[in-house]
Amino acid sequence: MTESFYEVLHRRRDVRAEFTGEPIDDAVLTRVLEAAHAAPSVGMSQPWDFVLVRDPATREEFARHVHEERDVFAASLDGERAETFAKIKVEGIRESSLGIVVTYDEQRGAPAVLGRHAIADAGLYSVCLAIQNLWLAATAEGLGVGWVSFYREPALAKLLGIPAGIRPVAWLCVGPVTALAEVPDLERHGWRSRAPLASAVHYERFTPRDEGSAQPRQP
Repeated sequence: MTESFYEVLHRRRDVRAEFTGEPIDDAVLTRVLEAAHAAPSVGMSQPWDFVLVRDPATREEFARHVHEERDVFAASLDGERAETFAKIKVEGIRESSLGIVVTYDEQRGAPAVLGRHAIADAGLYSVCLAIQNLWLAATAEGLGVGWVSFYREPALAKLLGIPAGIRPVAWLCVGPVTALAEVPDLERHGWRSRAPLASAVHYERFTPRDEGSAQPRQP
């Protein structure tokens, strides 16, 4: 059982190009959403909602917005970075079976959200935990998930009629895939390589990161 969990964790990928477009079984989708809803949350506030988007017209409009933002980012790059980015697909909005938009309601459980008085973003962190639960559950079910981040929050809120005060945190492309890549897309395309664990471990106190060293920071 332990090995199965770690296998799922390491097999998880941010999917963009491998979606088949086949429908998701209703029971499978329910299990995935239940896993997300079972995530821990500050003050038991459960500040998330899940908007399921299947309508082709809505997805097409969002895809156009995402590609406009992709162009904005591309225009900021020069030389090798621009060439590398040009090869990278940033979304699978049209190809996936559906979009799941995860939102954050800061007022859920307010005014006295236990545990949030000193860390205002604890509620947002809770939503991210729900997203991770969803992602791992989907991977265990043989589904792919891709987190789209090339969008402006007001544009997505307007598109889906999300009320003021509620933040759209993620548009997740979800659905069956042909396969999950062995190597993450950004690493495979040469955008950035995964750093070893040793480069992120500190002992007792935080020490400045040495990009050229992967040695544990022991006292």
